[in-house]
Amino acid sequence: MHDPQIEHMHALKCIIRYIQGTLDYGLHLYTSSVSTLVSYTYADWGGCPNTRQSTSGYCMFLGDNLVSWLAKRQATLSRSSAEAKYRRVANVVSESCWLRNILLELYFPIQKATLVYCDNVSAVYFSGNSVRHQRTKHIEMDIHFVREKVTCGQVRVLQVPLRYQIVDIFTKGLPLVLFEDFRDSLSV
Repeated sequence: MHDPQIEHMHALKCIIRYIQGTLDYGLHLYTSSVSTLVSYTYADWGGCPNTRQSTSGYCMFLGDNLVSWLAKRQATLSRSSAEAKYRRVANVVSESCWLRNILLELYFPIQKATLVYCDNVSAVYFSGNSVRHQRTKHIEMDIHFVREKVTCGQVRVLQVPLRYQIVDIFTKGLPLVLFEDFRDSLSV
């Protein structure tokens, strides 16, 4: 913001035009008989052209309702796409544990495992495989944390095809049809 470029100003104008055209939009919450937590997570590897930090995000649903979401640049550089995505999975698992505890305190315990959808095969593999790899030493704490939650049945990490990766709406530009489909999926 201290040294805006022409591209930044163009992006800002696009955002302002979008907001102006969607003032009547809002987040809708509906009664739902489903009491499961489902989250989608995504991280691009080194997506920022200036710092090479990854942009990551997640969205979490309780039943059909969006209850938590985030999109931000990761604080540290990742040495691989699997590392960037696994760090995001670990953060989503942490958020889901926090949300499960709040719901427990509100006398609404979640009985089923939280489903965490990730588009990276390596991240899904690391969450369920207890074999240590030399390549994963730098993310070992995250791996142990997620595996512990998977082992005790609180979390299941599954792969999602890119076409159904709803969190992409927060982390990258999308074609209009896909954007509108994902926005509808968020109950906006």
